[in-house]
Amino acid sequence: MVQAGGGFTTRSRVARVTHYNAVRLGRQPGRNHRRGARITVRRALYEPEQRTTRGERNDDKRDGAGARAKGQNRVPHVREGFIERKDKENGILAPSDGGLLRKTKRRTRFCAEAPFPYQETDLYGDEMVASEDVEKVFQGAEAGIDKYLALRALHAKDPRGYYRLLVEHTEEVLPFIYTPTVGEACQKYSKLNIQTTGLYLSLADRGRILDKLRSWKHGDKVSAIVVTDGERILGLGDLGAGGMGISEGKIQLYTAAAGVNPDSCLPICLDVGTNRESLLEDPDYIGMRQKRPTGIPYYSFLDEFIQALKAWRPHLLLQFEDFGNHTAFVLLNKYRNQLCCFNDDIQGTAAITLAGILGALRLKSGGLTDQKILFHGAGEAGVGCGELIALALNVWHGVPLPEARKRILFMDSKGLVCKQRVAKLQDHKIPFAHDLDYAPDLLTAVKLHKPTVLVGVSTQKGAFSEEVIRAMCDNCNRPVIFPLSNPTSKSECTYQEAFEASEGKVIFASGSPFDPLTMRDGQTFYPAQANNAYIFPAVGHAAILCKAKCIPDEVFLEAAKCLSGLSSDRDLVKGKLFPSFSEIREVSATITAHLCKYICEQGLGEAPEGLEGSDFSAWLSYAREQMYEVRG
Repeated sequence: MVQAGGGFTTRSRVARVTHYNAVRLGRQPGRNHRRGARITVRRALYEPEQRTTRGERNDDKRDGAGARAKGQNRVPHVREGFIERKDKENGILAPSDGGLLRKTKRRTRFCAEAPFPYQETDLYGDEMVASEDVEKVFQGAEAGIDKYLALRALHAKDPRGYYRLLVEHTEEVLPFIYTPTVGEACQKYSKLNIQTTGLYLSLADRGRILDKLRSWKHGDKVSAIVVTDGERILGLGDLGAGGMGISEGKIQLYTAAAGVNPDSCLPICLDVGTNRESLLEDPDYIGMRQKRPTGIPYYSFLDEFIQALKAWRPHLLLQFEDFGNHTAFVLLNKYRNQLCCFNDDIQGTAAITLAGILGALRLKSGGLTDQKILFHGAGEAGVGCGELIALALNVWHGVPLPEARKRILFMDSKGLVCKQRVAKLQDHKIPFAHDLDYAPDLLTAVKLHKPTVLVGVSTQKGAFSEEVIRAMCDNCNRPVIFPLSNPTSKSECTYQEAFEASEGKVIFASGSPFDPLTMRDGQTFYPAQANNAYIFPAVGHAAILCKAKCIPDEVFLEAAKCLSGLSSDRDLVKGKLFPSFSEIREVSATITAHLCKYICEQGLGEAPEGLEGSDFSAWLSYAREQMYEVRG
């Protein structure tokens, strides 16, 4: 049941989980193991009051009465992970669930060293919630974060029922396991009453990362990993260990969208500290209480992690997620040819943006070579988009890359990226520093350089003002405007703002969902959502099925081209540049099949037995057959 204020109550179960974890780790429930240490429980983390049945009370008595009779300290109704051990000698607080301690030998006493309760649950066990009952999980939960907590509770209680809900009602639950709600969940991660389903690796684990990976319960099945270090979560900045929420959300979309078996999916958060003072000072924060390392200490840790992955599971897929701008490019460029990996923020965002532009071109005159594209924001997402569009112009239309890049402009916090600023530009911006007149702000740039496509990746709410949108309409009859920043609170404009300012001329897609608009005549127009979930699960699944050696940018070109042709003409007229998310499984199967065929034809992977040289229909049948379904 969901209580007002966002607390999801599972009273006796939480007590039993705490008891169970202690026993599993070889401890007596509630017992102090270190002289001079005491267990302190933060009062705010007690669960809300809830009436219990006599049976539940008896369960509680069985769990704790014996321990109390022996003088042991029983801590009821507190979620595992929010019991602190106060070390008198070192004066530090050490959370028990994924908390990353400063002393390695002490860390082995806490739950971070063992599988979490989720991994102890058999997905194919007897307990299952029927889909018609699962839909009731949102009853009483109004706020997005409450629905997130309700879903997490279902996931912990009944994985089969959870994945049935996820697969059968993806469109309905997507906003609560991914954007926009996942951003708030990451911000509050240390305070939420949830069980972590992923693996934390910290600087304290150096020298034994491979051992920790090998100890993962489903290690022999893992084929897909989403990893973050929490430095740049969506548009919210450095959230440290709270970044685990984004890895968990993304990895579940592999199952929901592309049908990758959840047992083979592993979310990882690399806890190297945080530079956000508010987290370092927060007594509830579960991560390392230190500033992020830079240079050799950081990259040597990342290299040990990558080498451990290669030794552990040579053919797995690795998705980099929400690393800092500079770090993201460094890691992608260093490791993209060493193992099968990609960066969704750079390549996935680029592919969905290109797919949206290609779809928009079906509604307006002119082709890709006739467009001038302006990006507001020049971080990893923006420059990744620019490079993929330039590659599309080169591969599909024969435009030399230097010439193709000249059709793509960037704005950063200091104005238009141009040649006169090149001495002070970051390396990744230099290829787009053209010999153009400088513009100090977006409106000036739109009026001066007359783009036909405007893409927002700045996380600057309201950056696409009414004046900017009207100026875009002066440049062409059907301006393409994509405010892609996440979450919704960071979007450069809303659908209604763009529609009204352009008098309905805009071709629109956003990173976060917006409501459709109904006109007085009853006609309804729909905002497209340029959701990376159309791209990265299918790319990942194709790479897994074909044991791809690497994933070059051309794979993302193919994904974008395939996706852009899947919306019907009728849907396009209504504003739907992408298929409905209710069709995501079939969309993903189609893209997966297309990419499998391409990967094998290009010699980037190996076709499963019997599929060598097969046509698209054979690959599509195979992709459908390989999609995970909840049995029973």
